[in-house]
Amino acid sequence: MQVAQNFHTHTTFCDGKNTVREMAQSAQMLGLSSLGFSGHAYTPHDESYCMKLEDYPKYRAEILKASEEYRGQIELLVGLEQDYYAVKPTIATDFLIGSVHYVEKNGVYTPVDETKADILAAADRDYDGDIYAFLEAYFELVGDVYDKTGCDIVGHIDLCEKFNADGKLFDRESPRYIGAYKKAVDRLARNDLVFEINTGAMSRGYTDFPYPHENILTYIAKCGGKIIMSSDSHSVDTVGYRLDEMCEYAKKCGFTHRYELRNGEFVPVKL
Repeated sequence: MQVAQNFHTHTTFCDGKNTVREMAQSAQMLGLSSLGFSGHAYTPHDESYCMKLEDYPKYRAEILKASEEYRGQIELLVGLEQDYYAVKPTIATDFLIGSVHYVEKNGVYTPVDETKADILAAADRDYDGDIYAFLEAYFELVGDVYDKTGCDIVGHIDLCEKFNADGKLFDRESPRYIGAYKKAVDRLARNDLVFEINTGAMSRGYTDFPYPHENILTYIAKCGGKIIMSSDSHSVDTVGYRLDEMCEYAKKCGFTHRYELRNGEFVPVKL
């Protein structure tokens, strides 16, 4: 494999389908050199998909145990996917993915990635039917995700694209949409963060393109942003899903290098 790392991995500790050991075994058999686990951090307003706070120590311990078992075969790292509204980590981690899954208004948390109907209902209820006002609120949170979470990697920056493969939920060429994501990218890029190219929506059949869509990824390249490939895997069959293909996608959008995490540092790798 050209891309031999994946740091966006979910297990049965949250909404994944397989255990830590099963995911590690799949990654090792696939030929990955490193696998980072990124369990969904605990969000008090929605416990349906995330880790239980009391399970954090067990989560870390299980990854460390598997790391010893696979020593010399594959590196296993402890991470969290830290949602904007999640509690702060209570365990030591090797990395954090910062992401936004909800838009909150008047105490109501609307998930961006559950259903198209949720988004439309929130736009009607909270934004006078203005879908772009909802999207502007979403990207305002995205722009603040580093300051809120202290993340190392920005996760699926345009999660709102999950239900927009046909372009009917919103027009990604709308000046308001463009203005919203550019403002977020500008703010994040100043912090020298790594943005993930995430194939999760592709592997689950929602889109035929990754996060970010090429319009945003091209802008990230223009801003000098860094990229890392991830599969956002929730099962053993998607651990390395189409990661090598994302290298060509990145080059098309203006990148010459991707980044890998080695010994705690992000280092460039030529595409």
